[in-house]
Amino acid sequence: MKILHTADWHIGRVLNRFSLLEDQQVMLDQLLGYMQEQRPDALVIAGDIYDRSVPPEDAVALLDGFLSQAVLELKIPTLMIAGNHDGQERLGFASGMLEQAGLHVVGRLPELHKPIILEDEHGPVCFHLLPYMQPKTAQSFFGDENIRSHDDAMAAMVARARESQPEGVRSMVVAHAFVTGCSISDSERSLTVGGTGEVSADHFRCFDYAALGHLHGPQQAGAEHIRYSGSLLKYSFSEVSHQKGFSLVHFGKDGFEQVEQISFPPRREMREIKGELADLLSGDGSEDYLRVHLTDEKALLDLMGQLRSIYPNVMEIKRNWSPVASSSLAGQGNYAERTPLELFSDFYEQVTETPLSSDQSEAFATVVEPLLHEAGGGEA
Repeated sequence: MKILHTADWHIGRVLNRFSLLEDQQVMLDQLLGYMQEQRPDALVIAGDIYDRSVPPEDAVALLDGFLSQAVLELKIPTLMIAGNHDGQERLGFASGMLEQAGLHVVGRLPELHKPIILEDEHGPVCFHLLPYMQPKTAQSFFGDENIRSHDDAMAAMVARARESQPEGVRSMVVAHAFVTGCSISDSERSLTVGGTGEVSADHFRCFDYAALGHLHGPQQAGAEHIRYSGSLLKYSFSEVSHQKGFSLVHFGKDGFEQVEQISFPPRREMREIKGELADLLSGDGSEDYLRVHLTDEKALLDLMGQLRSIYPNVMEIKRNWSPVASSSLAGQGNYAERTPLELFSDFYEQVTETPLSSDQSEAFATVVEPLLHEAGGGEA
């Protein structure tokens, strides 16, 4: 059996005011093309399908279009759980009817009642779908006041899953959690503070494979068969080194055999560039999502405007230069004791690298200083 494991699509995400919906569409179209060609036996989506609990209409339309093709046209069984970003009730709406079509959705704990059984030439495989759940919710559902952390909640859900696991049958658990010891990135929402949101990898060792979501970097979580597939796209500049894609899990007669990481090219890469402004402005005009590190040690005007004239998708600008520390103003005494003309003259020279002319000084005095006096500023 070949199972595609993916997670953390975050459909509808807006990053630095850039909508990533078209980028997500490109990745999902490539996933559909791969599924049509390779015909996996199942698709598993381990939570955070949407970026927020009430997704925008275009995000819902994108997911609807994808699932319609995957489930109704390609006839690939699809198993999906809610993550911490998803609205659990909304995601689980009409799950009973959808199950008949081959789409299995578990959004809330009350839907955690029985495993999904799929079969191949070697027999059945049990899929246990464990949605993200707050400890308080799990405490109420299981009637256990001792559930106080995410680890406690996961232990209770796994115990329930093991009760319904037939002896000798291959198994996969699908969960959305932060496993202790794994690598994180800046784009993941913290589950709690102080480490109480972490869970132990030991909960998942009894299954043949654990398909995890929440952490955006593809990685093992304590063992080869316990894995994060990683997010659909790079969602922060801390992820520029990540190779995004999907995990193709191979099950044989005795369970898990191997996993392949499948990567597709994004619509736009996310990367960082560095240099002086003049050098960067003579660059290639890339449309990638960029963080720009400027090394100029002088004042610069309209940085974003200048850079976006060449690189339209600059998201962030970083500078180590401090105008106060680097400026000639730093050694010229108390600013409060200097006149507005003196301060402006120094600022002008820093920006233009030429001194203020006598005509410009006269124009400043003629236009600006009367306004300062009128406002009560004087020359102090």
